[in-house]
This record gives sequence, C-alpha cells and structure tokens, in this order.
Amino acid sequence: MQKTLPLSFVLPHNTDRMTKAETISKISERTGIEKDTVEKVVESFFVTIKDSLSEGENVYFRGFGSFTIKHRAQKTARNIALNSTIIVDAHVIPYFKPSPEFVSQIKEGVTLEQ
Repeated sequence: MQKTLPLSFVLPHNTDRMTKAETISKISERTGIEKDTVEKVVESFFVTIKDSLSEGENVYFRGFGSFTIKHRAQKTARNIALNSTIIVDAHVIPYFKPSPEFVSQIKEGVTLEQ
C-alpha cells in the first residue's frame, strides 16, 4: 500500500515529523524493551556517530546508508543585504548518504500529492 503525503512534507517548515521521543516510544513498542533502555541506546548511537565523525572516521551501515565528512573549499560569497563580498573559509561538514535500498524503499512507499 502506497502512502500519500502532502507536498508540504518535503518543503521547509513542515509539521509532519517524528521527534526523538516518538522514535524511542515506537522502538520500545516494537521491541518490548523499556523506554529508558531504548533511550540510552539511541543516545549512545548518536554520540558514537558524532565521536566517529569528529575523529575523521566514516560510519557505514549496509542497507541503510553512510555518515561521512565532506570537505568544503574556501569560497567567495555575497552578502546581498550589505552588498559586499565575504570569504567563507574551508571547512568540513557531516553528511548522510542513504543506501540505494533505502532510497528505493522510500520511493516505493511515499508519493507526493500536488
């Protein structure tokens, strides 16, 4: 069965989102594990991902996706409010790339209504 989501789901400021607390509750219901234990595992997962990325180590989950670091070169940008140029220094940012299986599942399960 295909789910249909409003176009606002993919646009900024949408209200159709799941919070961390709701995610923890859902995992607890599905597994039968107490919420406190699930919360500790979820928090530990996030800390582990952040620590690995901050140490320059990429994290890969087969069938889900990868958390990596992207390097951004120095560039010149415009501040249109002040009509001036600024230099944005080189920096790194965290990046998530979903696996092809993940993307396929989302494409098959969700359609956008105009």
